[in-house]
Amino acid sequence: MNILSVLFKDNIKAVIPIFLIVLGLNFTLVPLGFSLIMRFLIGSILVIIGLTLFLFGVEIGITPMGSLTGSSLVKTNNLPVVLLCGFLLGFFISIAEPALMVLAQQVDFVTMGEISSWLLLVVVSIGLALLVSLGFLRVFLNIPLKLFLFGCYIIIFILAFFTQPEFLSIAFDSSGATTGILAVPFLLALAVGISSLRKDSIASEEDSFGLVAIASAGAIMAVMVLNLFIGTKEYAVASLEPIEVGSVVILQPFLNHISGAFSESFTSLLPLTIALFVLQKTLFKLERKPFVRIVKGFVYAFIGLIIFLVGVNGGFMEIGSELGLRLAMYENKSWLIVTGFALGFFTIIAEPAVYVLTHQIEDVTSGYVKRKAVGACLSIGVGLAVALAVIRILNPAIKLWYVLLPCYTIALGMMYFAPNLFVGIAFDAGGVATGPMTATFILAFVQGAASAFEGANLLRDGFGMIALVATAPIITLQVLGFIFQISSRKQGVEVDGEA
Repeated sequence: MNILSVLFKDNIKAVIPIFLIVLGLNFTLVPLGFSLIMRFLIGSILVIIGLTLFLFGVEIGITPMGSLTGSSLVKTNNLPVVLLCGFLLGFFISIAEPALMVLAQQVDFVTMGEISSWLLLVVVSIGLALLVSLGFLRVFLNIPLKLFLFGCYIIIFILAFFTQPEFLSIAFDSSGATTGILAVPFLLALAVGISSLRKDSIASEEDSFGLVAIASAGAIMAVMVLNLFIGTKEYAVASLEPIEVGSVVILQPFLNHISGAFSESFTSLLPLTIALFVLQKTLFKLERKPFVRIVKGFVYAFIGLIIFLVGVNGGFMEIGSELGLRLAMYENKSWLIVTGFALGFFTIIAEPAVYVLTHQIEDVTSGYVKRKAVGACLSIGVGLAVALAVIRILNPAIKLWYVLLPCYTIALGMMYFAPNLFVGIAFDAGGVATGPMTATFILAFVQGAASAFEGANLLRDGFGMIALVATAPIITLQVLGFIFQISSRKQGVEVDGEA
């Protein structure tokens, strides 16, 4: 249970920055009232407990399943089987991702059901699954990661010219949301297993990163293709109104969300659970004790996901949208920008998926790249990204594509000069940075701000923040790669096989 206590502490650290910011604003600029603060407190506690149990389940059940799957598939040496398993597991993991579930629910709410949550979940999961399968094929065919990612984003750029602005925001947001606390450890474990196909140790090390980035690209493409099928149309958009402080009921919203959270959690995790039993019979053939431990992990993940969704929907996100809405009504809009930066800067430090990635970076580079250095780069980049999302709302003339196009152009250009290992790390981090805190509270904050401006569109401008957060680490970590490359050469350490 030591893992459980560590995860509990980590999740408290993830929520505390948000809680302190809310309390600070409550006693200064945005008085929220006792009842609303109590609902936020209860929601925060449920989010912490839910994430702890969910991540514990991922740690002892779902991640080991990913490692076993990767190593077992390699042993089969059967390409069609490997590609099919990659597709199915990618789909099952994506559809059960909590951050993507929250984003899909928000899209459903904002469009008043015209883009249903399940449609978005299924479409994004198919796109991710297809690219995970192709990511496996890349390793089999020894296609360089840089070339593969370049090809993916060229396709994305072409599709973007035919994509409606509203769908452009949803597409890039889905990319970040689908690679969260469930998908990241599973895909990283899969990648490590599949990378053992490469006999060269350096190539194998590089291939242990990049699958998350490839999967993210699949999510973007899928939503863009969905838009091509649906065609361009106008969507009726829901409106957000300030909450009357005296009308707040504390416990009832949480009780109302229990049945919905149960059914969503069950439906999402069922396919992956079935896959576990099928793989146990056909590939794993584990002894009873280790298999029971993995099954227990799934049970913990199921219970944790229910509690997490109840907390998020019952009170946690509501405060985020309320803060954004009320701060946007102030004449001095700088408070909105400063709050956005603070939320991005402090919450990313303790994102559970970031914790996983930074540890793996330090391990793979044998301690040359410190977790603190990676964390500092991510914090600054994500803070600026959230602030930029707020600035874009304040000035609707700044279209999302005006920011994303130069950012991705710079990132793709940098990858031909950055060390190969850091290319995979950077693009993986783009998906990892957008975890449960970003996809819940900060997304709600930005949407609340967007709803307060007549010139802003809640669907077009309220989304896109996750997309901007996802681009920040891609650039900042490649810069860190340049620094690592220079310092390593001075010490005579090999980088990408060069002394």
